[in-house]
Amino acid sequence: MRANNRKDNELRPVTFTLDYCEYPLANVLVEIGKTRVLCCVTAENRVPPHLVGSDSGWVTAEYAMLPGATQTRTPRDISRLRIAPRSSEIQRLIGRSLRSVTDLQGLCGLSLTVDCDVLQADGGTRTASITGGWLALWLGCEKLVKQNIIVKNPVKEQIAAVSAGIVDGKPLLDLDYSEDSNAETDFNMVMTNTGRIIELQGTGEKRPFTRDELTSLLDMGTKAIAELCRLQREVM
Repeated sequence: MRANNRKDNELRPVTFTLDYCEYPLANVLVEIGKTRVLCCVTAENRVPPHLVGSDSGWVTAEYAMLPGATQTRTPRDISRLRIAPRSSEIQRLIGRSLRSVTDLQGLCGLSLTVDCDVLQADGGTRTASITGGWLALWLGCEKLVKQNIIVKNPVKEQIAAVSAGIVDGKPLLDLDYSEDSNAETDFNMVMTNTGRIIELQGTGEKRPFTRDELTSLLDMGTKAIAELCRLQREVM
């Protein structure tokens, strides 16, 4: 039996807390099971060098795991004088996912940064960051519209993300750390609320997986992402 008597295709409890911090343009504390990620959005009047002279804006992300987020201390990236490869890979995924549903021209030369800081990690930190980060981005753009800084919200579609995997031969949804660390197959999905795919990351960690197993994981993930998007809409 899984923790909390979860079914194989059942999400962990999900909570979104808005305005957890005072100063960012928008921020969301997303809690999925024991995983907690604080997603903060800030806006700046500048764009990356490759967009200077254009009317486009930009959306990017940064990801970090706080030292106390895991049972053993995670060193800060600054202690290595460079960003950790895992952090770099995850923040690029978050940025790509958010840009895929944002009309950058509608940002009128603004750069929005979505900072995703993991306060506590129990599996699925990248997918929680995307799910909470999208909500924070949408809320931040709504505030920019109300402040007459941009004309309309440039976020065109709703997205969320979820993990899945094969553990002891069974497809499971939304793996916690104990399951993820023993998974034979690890799979992360980023989709729109209508089931359109943004990015899939799947690896046969201990053995190759079959097309039927892939279909099972995709089916579970599609339904779960629709549910996550419904929960986002409840607080939008």
